[in-house]
Amino acid sequence: MKNLFFTFSIHVIAWGLLLMIPFFSTYQVIKSFAPTDTISLVPIVILGLFLIVIFYFNYFVLIPKFLLLKKYLLYVIMLVLSIVIAFILSGVFLNLFDFNPDNMVNINPVLIKIEPIMRANTFLMLIISILASISLTINNHLRQVEKEKLVAQISSLKFQINPHFLFNTLNNIYATAIDTSPQTADMVDKLSEMMRYTMKETQNDFVPLEEEINYLNNFIELQKLRLESKIKFDYTVEGEFSELQIAPMLLIPFVENAFKHGVNSEQDSNIRISIKANESELHFLVANNKVKTQPDTSEHNGLGIKNTKHRLSLIYPSKHLLTIKETENDFIVSLHINLL
Repeated sequence: MKNLFFTFSIHVIAWGLLLMIPFFSTYQVIKSFAPTDTISLVPIVILGLFLIVIFYFNYFVLIPKFLLLKKYLLYVIMLVLSIVIAFILSGVFLNLFDFNPDNMVNINPVLIKIEPIMRANTFLMLIISILASISLTINNHLRQVEKEKLVAQISSLKFQINPHFLFNTLNNIYATAIDTSPQTADMVDKLSEMMRYTMKETQNDFVPLEEEINYLNNFIELQKLRLESKIKFDYTVEGEFSELQIAPMLLIPFVENAFKHGVNSEQDSNIRISIKANESELHFLVANNKVKTQPDTSEHNGLGIKNTKHRLSLIYPSKHLLTIKETENDFIVSLHINLL
């Protein structure tokens, strides 16, 4: 509530200071050449409303929907169109209040020389309001991205409690299990690789796509080792990944969700995962049939996917297409990302 009040106060003060420009630079000049009772405040009030409407329409609608999504041409077109519409509406309101700029010449011919100043002030304040809304939005967006990055780093750090002790313990278990249970040794080895990737690579903004897929491979192999053979599983990886990079831990929530909600030893369980890549794009598909599972109270259902959607919108705002199709029996995720 305090932050909201502070933001509101800043906006009020800023608009107050901005709207003083036409009052002191134009209104006072006009007043010196014309009788006081012939001067109307209507144009200044309408000008203020005109600027306020343009600012907040640009701030809340045009910038998030077009500029931040890198639809620059469409943004410029919509901005110009909104300015033209606002200008026409301003003229309509001036007519409603019987204000006619031509009458100023009848009051004092000198006032016609002030018209260019009025137009220049209007244009200047329009540019200031547009640039201010863009600057404010970009600043808020960057702060949000930094906040998300900090939260991700803190979450990752929670798993780094005494990592050397943890890895040494895993290595000891691995050495012991090689002779007695090769399958257990393989599971420990894959788990160790996964934890090393989680602790090291997730500190970077982007990682090689090969490493991200290797993390998925280890996770999937661990799941296959623990699951019964009756689970039908189809996993394919195609394409060239060596030159591509991706934000870390971006794909795993969809795979985890498939194993969490698509596996039941008493029902037919089918999971299909497909990863394809070309020179610039990644095509990722996860499909599973929905089975009865035990409720998991340790985490909110769908939280991982929700967070991933948010990360995609921040990291790849206009470079991804995510579609999630959920029916009574199936759950299908399709993700296309332009990684360049």
